[in-house]
Amino acid sequence: MADRIPLAGVIGHPIAHSRSPRLHGFWLQRYGLQGHYVPMDVGGQDLEQVIRSLPKAGFVGVNVTIPHKEAMIRIADVVTDRAALIGAANTITFLPDGRIYADNTDGAGFIENMCQGAPDWDAKAGPAALFGAGGASRAVVSALIEAGVPEIRIANRTRARAEALRTDFGPRVIVYDWIQAANMLEDAMTVVNTSSLGMTGKAAFRVPLDALSPKATVTDIVYAPLETTLLAEARALGCTVVDGLGMLLHQAAPGFERWFGHRPEVDDATRDFVLG
Repeated sequence: MADRIPLAGVIGHPIAHSRSPRLHGFWLQRYGLQGHYVPMDVGGQDLEQVIRSLPKAGFVGVNVTIPHKEAMIRIADVVTDRAALIGAANTITFLPDGRIYADNTDGAGFIENMCQGAPDWDAKAGPAALFGAGGASRAVVSALIEAGVPEIRIANRTRARAEALRTDFGPRVIVYDWIQAANMLEDAMTVVNTSSLGMTGKAAFRVPLDALSPKATVTDIVYAPLETTLLAEARALGCTVVDGLGMLLHQAAPGFERWFGHRPEVDDATRDFVLG
């Protein structure tokens, strides 16, 4: 086994749009490491069978993306506490005995992106306002609570999904109706769009930002386009803005280190190459 070239990849459906192969390929080349990272388009009905067969083919781990992050929690043999709390896994490592170890690095990637993109940002400074209540939102809520945010306001187009976050993450989460989403921005110091609104090919982000303080730090986990309408409008109001690409880069680093044995640096050269 020791002389096998380590293989890793990303599993999703669809997957052709993923920038992860480009990112990991850049790091492998930069650090002169043996290994390959491949995109795999796998439907839900085949997910478990494919995942269980990968270690035999020399795979050391995989990233998992939409729509399989939640399913991985059920398939995995070992699940970290944070992945269990979030209810989704994005980073899978195959243990030497072939067992599937599932973790979630999205929350850590979110925090590292905020700290790198807005060095003065402080989660404890005031309430956070979040748009969206999907898997990414759960990772962000978990990370913000751990970082000490006093209150998290959430609005989602389907209110029940936001209510589920309050049930799982407790009284610091306050749910707003989507029609009242603009009211969440009053005195909010951290604003996060975790929804697909504003993404290339999706519906526009149309929540009015009148109540947004110029002292707020605003981020969008969407990175296509890199500067979304939300970020452009927030920048014009004087806010500090952080784009979503850094979250993708930072969430990828722990997996790369586990699989290929080297902690990669997330810097301008990495960003430029992935955007290339």
